[in-house]
Amino acid sequence: LTIVDQGHIEADVMMGSWAGAMGQNQFMPSSFLSYATDFNNDSKKDIWNTQSDVFASTANYLSSSGWNPNQTWGREVKVNKKIDPNIITTSAKSIDISRKIPEWSALGVVNVDGSKLPDVYIDAYLVYPEGDDGRKFLVYDNFKTIMKWNRSLFFGISVGKLSDMIKYY
Repeated sequence: LTIVDQGHIEADVMMGSWAGAMGQNQFMPSSFLSYATDFNNDSKKDIWNTQSDVFASTANYLSSSGWNPNQTWGREVKVNKKIDPNIITTSAKSIDISRKIPEWSALGVVNVDGSKLPDVYIDAYLVYPEGDDGRKFLVYDNFKTIMKWNRSLFFGISVGKLSDMIKYY
């Protein structure tokens, strides 16, 4: 009601998901109130129809939640050896076991094209969103920032890949 009362959208067109997520960036009402941005200065924070407000609000959310613009979110990888399943993330609830990138290399993790991972000593998490037979990802702290927004591994990977496309556009 606060969002409608503030004039950002009319009640009869305010649409959201069954769980309350709304707009193109699927903000919960509390996220809207904290992070939505009127980028085009029309006095409305319109995350339903105004792209500039959608992207500015998303950027504000991620920036406020810890996104580091000097790092990436993650990368798709291949695994050439059997890895202890206890250190693999398969659920959004358990992104907590990290290794430095060279440690993952020593365990048989390589870039998806087969090349060696970079020798960078940052925390990384091995994620199997589709299980053992699906795609695999090495993710970093920016991925964990995305997961604050939505606790789905698939959502996090989609947003990460979208950020890559925007970065290189």
